[in-house]
Amino acid sequence: MFRLKFSVVIAHITGWLICLSLPLLFISGQTGDRKALSILFSADYLVFLVTYVALFYFHTTFLFPRLYFRKLYVLYFLAVGLMLIMVNYMQPFDHLFRRFPHPSMEAGWYPPATAPVEREGHPPVRIDMVSDFLFLLTIALSIAIETTQRWRQTEQRALYAETRKTQAELSFLKAQINPHFLFNTLNNIYSLAMTRSDHTATSIMKLSNMLRYVTEDTRHEYVLLENEIDCLRDYIDLQKLRLTSKTKVNFAVTGSPGIKCIAPLVLLPFLENAFKYGVSNHEASEINILLNTSEKHIHFFCSNKLFRITDDMQRTGIGIANTRQRLDHLYPDRYELEIREDNGAYAISLQLQV
Repeated sequence: MFRLKFSVVIAHITGWLICLSLPLLFISGQTGDRKALSILFSADYLVFLVTYVALFYFHTTFLFPRLYFRKLYVLYFLAVGLMLIMVNYMQPFDHLFRRFPHPSMEAGWYPPATAPVEREGHPPVRIDMVSDFLFLLTIALSIAIETTQRWRQTEQRALYAETRKTQAELSFLKAQINPHFLFNTLNNIYSLAMTRSDHTATSIMKLSNMLRYVTEDTRHEYVLLENEIDCLRDYIDLQKLRLTSKTKVNFAVTGSPGIKCIAPLVLLPFLENAFKYGVSNHEASEINILLNTSEKHIHFFCSNKLFRITDDMQRTGIGIANTRQRLDHLYPDRYELEIREDNGAYAISLQLQV
């Protein structure tokens, strides 16, 4: 915040130095007087400086935000008109120019910006066109700066709101997936405990590892691919404990995970569906799971036979839909998801760009 304010101050100082040095260059070029720099210490230049600086910040901090942006257009344009009349009456630039007159002015000639206008029965009136032009330029710069600043603030607020919305959606989607996964796993361990299986303790340890992963590592948007693979292995091992010899599970990892990252629990819903609908106690079944990693891609493949096709699949399809939404958020235009169902076989192919 301090750096931002400091940069704004520097920008304003630089802009005023440039703008307020123009009259000095103009007067010096018109009069050819090298002593024109002494005008910096004159009362006329102080009046010139204070006039335009005050007009700029009065318009920027009060008139434009409190009148124009509140749609008080009549009051706004009336105030701007009154300020223009005041500048034309004060004639700050005309006073500067007459302090170092052009040689031809001594012979009665005036530049177009300061030439007196004769009116019958009235003293000549000078119209300081340069002062009026500088006033309009000051107002235009004030409008441009204030409009740009407000546009940036609006854009930042919209971006912040969109980011908060995306984070909330991701948290909600992840929260929907995690309880579903834990519910199924606890049911499996409950079945092992009821049958007094020797694998109960091992199952509890694997579940403990998975709970640690779910509650700690998945707080981040991305985790190490190696940790995600360990979670998949634990899940598959837990599922194998309840399977019979009629079901064969093939899980293979090719390539080197290295330091690649992946969205946590993005692959788990596909495994859940495979073990839920691809297992039968009466018929032989096979579940094939392949995870291949390359330099720029992560490819996940899972296939199984469908033994049950019921209305319940529509409800469990919510997990797949949520996963697709997470992929849209975390891998926009960087993933390819293909789901095929043919002749009772179900296959899913997901490719992510690292």
